[in-house]
Amino acid sequence: MAVGPRLVARSRCKCHGFHSGGGNTHNLPDRLRQAADAGFQSIDLMENDWAQYLRSHLGAVHEDKIWEPTAEKLAIAKKLGDLVKDLNMSIVCAQPVRQIEGFTDPKQRMANLASVVNRFPFLRAFDTDMLFLVSNIGAENSTIELKTVANDLRELGDMAAAFARQDGGPMIKIGYEGLSWALRNTWSSTWEVVRAANRPNVGLIVDSFNWLAVEFADPYNKEGHGRIYPTLEESIDVLCSSIASMVASVPAEKIFLLQIADAELIDTATLNLTRYQNPDAPQLLPWSRNFRLFPKEEERGAYMPVELITAAILAAGYEGPLSMEVFSRSLERPDADVPKTHAQRAFRSFEMIMQAAELVPKFWGTIAPACAEKWGAKLLAQTRTKFADRPLTNGHGETRANGVAH
Repeated sequence: MAVGPRLVARSRCKCHGFHSGGGNTHNLPDRLRQAADAGFQSIDLMENDWAQYLRSHLGAVHEDKIWEPTAEKLAIAKKLGDLVKDLNMSIVCAQPVRQIEGFTDPKQRMANLASVVNRFPFLRAFDTDMLFLVSNIGAENSTIELKTVANDLRELGDMAAAFARQDGGPMIKIGYEGLSWALRNTWSSTWEVVRAANRPNVGLIVDSFNWLAVEFADPYNKEGHGRIYPTLEESIDVLCSSIASMVASVPAEKIFLLQIADAELIDTATLNLTRYQNPDAPQLLPWSRNFRLFPKEEERGAYMPVELITAAILAAGYEGPLSMEVFSRSLERPDADVPKTHAQRAFRSFEMIMQAAELVPKFWGTIAPACAEKWGAKLLAQTRTKFADRPLTNGHGETRANGVAH
């Protein structure tokens, strides 16, 4: 969801939103109204939000039929788009599209590509121009081989361009995001696909949570500090090198969307309990789905240096949408005020993360020497403050010290 003009002017971003309430708990029109009341200018439309809205009009609709472009469904999609406009907001993108790229069976591949093309008429009805894929998590009969995956994205880009030429509407953009538990789970592994696809309407989706979950954080770390590396200095060095490499490698115009989110530093017993409710789930999935927070919500347990990614990408010239993408068990609470409180939290978070990003010393533009040595005192002091006396949480809004909730 997008914040008001003052914050947009300061950040140079068309800032937009978050999934403001559980799709199975709170109805979409109410969530949209609360977002507009909080001051947002736009939203990104989650697939489960669209499914909920569609079923509120048609009753039961099979999952395979949600994106069937019939006249009736497209009329409902236009009604949703009009509702968003009536609230003085817009829809920035529809997302996510899952398990599409890299399939080796020709029939399966063509069926997958066709399923994406079926969504293009809905984009017109919603009045948005972007659809994005999340990277394959390892489906059977699929590969991460670069040529295969890049060919799929290239063909989708060509199909989107052909659709736009045929109907005379704006160019449709295809974004590609690496999930932290997927086969391609880093910015560099997804960027090489986008670069190899080599289409102007195919670009990168950057998600701070997924980036940090792979290159900075380890919620299962037995030491309890939630990082991959034992010291903050090493953790920041590695992250800064990665960020600097991205700024040097990826043109700002090839980043189609910047998503930002933090997450709770929780005790491993709680995280394992959540995971074991579905033992087949990837290790990071329960953390992503249940314990995300808005950036700078340190009083709730947020601990990742989201401002480093935000500062570097904005300074590199990114002027596109910025999404507060937070998934949390708190969104599924039945309380009527959940959409309102989460929209207000997101708005406050955006202001705080922009202020924090402005204070980050410039560390990009070179990868060496080490971040802790080159930018040392100021950067580490700022980041260390995030970690000072950082409480573990037990997943119920309670902090823990020595295993005791207080």
